[in-house]
Amino acid sequence: MRKRFIPWTMANGPSVKARVLLQQCLHAKLQVKPADADSEAEWVEINRGMVIYICFFKGATEDMIPKMVNTLLNVKLSETEPGKYTSVVDLPGNVLIVPQATLGGKAKGKCMQYHNNIGKEDGQKLYASFVSHCEKELSSAPKCTEAGTEVKHGTYGNRQVLKLDTNGPYTHLMEF
Repeated sequence: MRKRFIPWTMANGPSVKARVLLQQCLHAKLQVKPADADSEAEWVEINRGMVIYICFFKGATEDMIPKMVNTLLNVKLSETEPGKYTSVVDLPGNVLIVPQATLGGKAKGKCMQYHNNIGKEDGQKLYASFVSHCEKELSSAPKCTEAGTEVKHGTYGNRQVLKLDTNGPYTHLMEF
């Protein structure tokens, strides 16, 4: 009888509660409100720094947010000179946070399914907390305060247009 393979996270360890994609950037611009008959589109933008795409899964809780923020903002991802990297906090750089439910998708046949994603209400609360923690972390870092770095973010639950300039596809996937 063959044993069925069960991934470690399912068999005997904690499952993934959030998936994050990090992308260093030179400039990023995110549409947070599309144009309509009465107004033009609204955008937020940052200069050099990092874009954080984030998706929460079922089982994600508020208590995991501080560790996530600390890890993400202090990972050495930004290139300062060839072969040398620093964190967005030490750069100092700006942060753009983009809610990205599609990071939770799994292929089933020719379609994508999102059954493991957190519910919209709970996801909105965690997303707001994540943004708030990022803002606090950057505002408490002396280099960031001196440089006037900013945290900008998208609108949870809306499709948004992103324009991104990078100095290379330097994208990293992290799971919590």
